[in-house]
Amino acid sequence: MLVPVVLAAALMNAAMIAASAVSTILTADELGSSLAGVPNTAGVLGTAAGAMAVGRWTTRFGRAYALRLGYGAGVAGGALTVLAAVGAPIALLFVGMFLLGAGNAASLLSRYAAGEAVPEPRQASAMSAVVWASTAGAAGGPFLMAPAQGFASAVGLPAVAGPFLLALATVFGALVAATYIRTVHTAEQPARSRATQAPAAARTSVLVAAGVMVTGHLVMVALMSAVPVHTHHHGEGLGLLGVMLSAHTLGMFALSPLTGWWIDRTGPRPVMLSGLLLLIVSALLTTQSGLAFTPALFLLGYAWNLCYLGGSARLLGTPYESRVESSIWAISAVSAASSPWLYTLGGYPLLTVISVVLAVPLVLLVLRRREHTVAVP
Repeated sequence: MLVPVVLAAALMNAAMIAASAVSTILTADELGSSLAGVPNTAGVLGTAAGAMAVGRWTTRFGRAYALRLGYGAGVAGGALTVLAAVGAPIALLFVGMFLLGAGNAASLLSRYAAGEAVPEPRQASAMSAVVWASTAGAAGGPFLMAPAQGFASAVGLPAVAGPFLLALATVFGALVAATYIRTVHTAEQPARSRATQAPAAARTSVLVAAGVMVTGHLVMVALMSAVPVHTHHHGEGLGLLGVMLSAHTLGMFALSPLTGWWIDRTGPRPVMLSGLLLLIVSALLTTQSGLAFTPALFLLGYAWNLCYLGGSARLLGTPYESRVESSIWAISAVSAASSPWLYTLGGYPLLTVISVVLAVPLVLLVLRRREHTVAVP
């Protein structure tokens, strides 16, 4: 079952990248550059809302059917973005991006389906494979945008419709792949802890893991949202900015298989602790200009990876999976919006202080807690 999960995640990410990039251009042309960020904001909000919806559908219908519903919403969203690109009201673009966000939520939550599909000693590695595959889709999608524009022009459609057609095709492919995902019933699942069956101590450790994931994402988004402003203030060109962003993306995803192997060997706790410590170190390094800045962004990306996968491994099989994912994306919107303002007030030193203040209490909590698990009979 792992192959369709991984394939669907990769295709959905290609769809989201293609639609996100061009939706900004289409909105700027139609409504002006001041509103160009609206479609991507709709996508973020759709991901947050979609995570909650997929979680409820999972409880009611099972994980496989819930993922199909999420990808189905993404297909509807892709169709609406195409209509907006060929002359329909621009409001359809915003609704379409919101629904594509729901498909994105299904892609993100599918890592738990991958974890359920394999024996317990390989669960984290399976989840990391989905995260790694998402990178392939995100990296490959942009290379298909130019040919998609050419195809749209060749069939008599506006060139801007091409990437939206690409998004529709790839999210439909994700839905088709998702039809091969099956729900792993309780009797088939590997024995593992469940928050609903565990003592209070186990539930607390799950909440700590959720805090690690949310904090890692909040800090990463805050620090990265200020990078374009920072490089501009220092007179750097887009070439160096591209190198910085590539280094960060590499840190976020490239080492996912290593992280999965590490969690399977040692459990989530050491990985989450390492992620928090690396988060603090990378935040401190961002206050340094020059050669240290780009490596700091790579380390920041890997710190996020450790926090995200370590926390995910601890949340697997608990009722908190979708709630945490929804919180992460809701916080992303707030963090991205506030980061440039905070940077204007105090630069990276202020952002670093806030990051450290958020991370240190969680370091202490992770150090104090031990794994509490209750096997499923």
